[in-house]
Amino acid sequence: MNSDPSDAVIPPDFADQAPTTKLRITRRHALAVLGAGAGALGIPRRLAAEPRGVGLARSGMPLLKQDAVCIMSAEVTQGPYYISGQLVRKDITEGKQGFPLNIGMTVVDYTNGCDTPMARRPVEIWHCDAWGYYSAYTTTSPGGSVPAYDNVGDPNTNLRGVQVTDDNGLVTFTSIVPGWYSPRVTHIHVKVHQGGDIGTTYQNGTSLHTTQLLFPDDVCQAYAVLEPYVEHQLALTPLTQDQVYNEALTAGEDPTSMVPTLAPINPASLADGYNLTITLGIDPNATSSDTGGPGGGGGPGRPGGPPPTGTPGPPPTTP
Repeated sequence: MNSDPSDAVIPPDFADQAPTTKLRITRRHALAVLGAGAGALGIPRRLAAEPRGVGLARSGMPLLKQDAVCIMSAEVTQGPYYISGQLVRKDITEGKQGFPLNIGMTVVDYTNGCDTPMARRPVEIWHCDAWGYYSAYTTTSPGGSVPAYDNVGDPNTNLRGVQVTDDNGLVTFTSIVPGWYSPRVTHIHVKVHQGGDIGTTYQNGTSLHTTQLLFPDDVCQAYAVLEPYVEHQLALTPLTQDQVYNEALTAGEDPTSMVPTLAPINPASLADGYNLTITLGIDPNATSSDTGGPGGGGGPGRPGGPPPTGTPGPPPTTP
């Protein structure tokens, strides 16, 4: 009998990354059909790796359940704007303008069929503001015709933060809907860590998984024509043309695993905000690279593509 290539050991992409085994796709590791719930696919609820039904911070904005079965979340570049040692907090907004965004992510053990939530894991996110600027890189142009940076919030910490998963593997954040910059689709960066020191800031942990949340085209098109987003005159990059989406595709991973469920709080008034939910199936024994400085993308084997044009701000700190 011929060996199944899906069981092959994959060499590490980085010097500090352990080899991993590509798991066989079975009924317990079925790929999700976008927009279809587990029931519609005939899959038992216990395989449906959904966030538990909990309320989010803003009154009247409940956390929606993600319609997905067990998927391995794609490991991709952290990009050029990562900064370690970020604040441990739920609300990362710091007064930045933009539509409210309630984020709910459930982290589960993919190697166990997504049956086991990964509790007490620090999860870190960061993203750009409504006009495409990242904190700590506020002099870097997002491309196109864009207003000057608004100087709201701490220039080194806004729209960045860390939270720790609860017993159900759930972590929540309050932020704003990001804008976009050339040449990327609207997205949020995510790192899942292990261990480390959790205080006012998060330090000295090990990164298990690095991924990104890529926004669907219809969602981006709906709010891009509204204030304050419309003030950034730059064509949207379609999801399937995004460099990180195609990085995952080329690597043989499922890029749709990075596309969250986004639902408006009030479809009649998008400015009221959105709920974002996603389940991240990860390998708890893997190690993700922490490389990827300014202009450097994700290090060898994980090119992050060119950063936005312009003069870079202060370089990120490293552990």
